[in-house]
Amino acid sequence: MKKDLESQQLALRLWRQLYRTYTLLKQCEDQVIEEYELTTEQYAVLVSISYLGEPSRITDIARWLERSTNSISMIIDRMVKGGLVKRARDKRDRRVVYVSKTSKAESLLGPANIAMFGRMLEILSPIPDKDRLTLLNLLREVGYGTMKCVKPGVDIEKAKRDEAKQAAGIAKWLSEYSKPFAPRTKHQGGEKGKTGKKTR
Repeated sequence: MKKDLESQQLALRLWRQLYRTYTLLKQCEDQVIEEYELTTEQYAVLVSISYLGEPSRITDIARWLERSTNSISMIIDRMVKGGLVKRARDKRDRRVVYVSKTSKAESLLGPANIAMFGRMLEILSPIPDKDRLTLLNLLREVGYGTMKCVKPGVDIEKAKRDEAKQAAGIAKWLSEYSKPFAPRTKHQGGEKGKTGKKTR
């Protein structure tokens, strides 16, 4: 009985910690991204377009961000008004809408990516790679359990295959940004630890 109670208490503490960590990560992301005149939702859409390739279908962006097509369409409406993306309908199927980044978005996204990735590495720096892999695998299991709750009857094996495919795609996408994301070293006449962050 005592063991069951301890197990339940541990589960509750873990659930609380997951929620707290998620909330703090979102706050941190907001703090970094707002310096680049973007909201975190706009940033997420721009990153997804970069990952998926241009032009990207709104339905694919929504799927990649695990959001509804309607909610992504509303974000994109605001981004079009803000001059961050352009929208175009498919010539053969008018129901299909494609989105591409503008030069304004490109100029904001590069520095925002560098700052965001730098902050991510900073947060994860106390955790050795082998422990990061363990944490990743544990969080995957939490994700699969949550998926079953949100989408009863979901094909977990297919979700695992999709995840593996996405991981390969992320590795390829990351290689394009590997130079700016590399740890900064002291150069002659430079300062150690400089980031690409815009100052106001």
